[in-house]
Amino acid sequence: MEQQAKAPQDLRNVVNYLRSSKSGMKVRVGVYNGKRIDYFKGKSALKALQSPAYTKLKNVPPVTSDADAQSLLTSLLPFAFFLRVERQPAPANVNAPRPVLLTQQQVFTPDDYFAWFYEGSQWTTYIGGIAMVAIMLAGVMFPLWPPIMRLGVWYLSVAVLALVGLFFALAIVRLIFYIITVIVASPGIWIFPKLFADVGFVESFIPLWEWDLPKKKTKKKRVEKSEKGKAKDSASPENGQSPSPSLAPADDSGSAASSRPASRAARVEDAPDDES
Repeated sequence: MEQQAKAPQDLRNVVNYLRSSKSGMKVRVGVYNGKRIDYFKGKSALKALQSPAYTKLKNVPPVTSDADAQSLLTSLLPFAFFLRVERQPAPANVNAPRPVLLTQQQVFTPDDYFAWFYEGSQWTTYIGGIAMVAIMLAGVMFPLWPPIMRLGVWYLSVAVLALVGLFFALAIVRLIFYIITVIVASPGIWIFPKLFADVGFVESFIPLWEWDLPKKKTKKKRVEKSEKGKAKDSASPENGQSPSPSLAPADDSGSAASSRPASRAARVEDAPDDES
């Protein structure tokens, strides 16, 4: 856009910072005129301009308060790097982006949303495109490569295929060994038990073998399960009978025994007389 080209360098540095991942701004995806577009909330931009990352930038306007940040973002609106938009009702499809529309009054307020019309620095895109073209061109011109380079590529491809084949062979061997040990020495032994775990390359081969024991439940889960069982037992009596209240002897003297709760009161039982 012509307005963006007229922006001073210090304001352009601010915009590049806000558009980059260093700012930490939360970016949402919307739809404007049938095209996907990124937009953000004003509060997020105010927070980004007062973060420690902004203070490390050079050749940018100083920001010491919310008023300074809001004034700076307002000065960026005439250059159309981002514009104020209104979110429309959400579509029926939950995963579909929300449509947005430009508003006539372009002012910066923290509670409003602003859509980006600036893609930021494109040098990474250019480098990626050049690298892709170079790889495709190198592949097409493979017959013109020097013999030593073609021989090196052939050795490299054979090494990669051998490594993949070794991995599959190891997976099959460990499965066969596990099946044999399940029959001979239950519960079975896994060779390289972390081979398919989400760990590093070296950790995948440590330990060398391991018994196929069931995973132990955590102590917290066991405690919660026991508490639930006790609560269930206390709530529902056995055999469907209603619990009978325990009778405690009444003591009119107001002794300590009469002040005890019913669960701690002494019970009187009939004992057979001893015959001499």
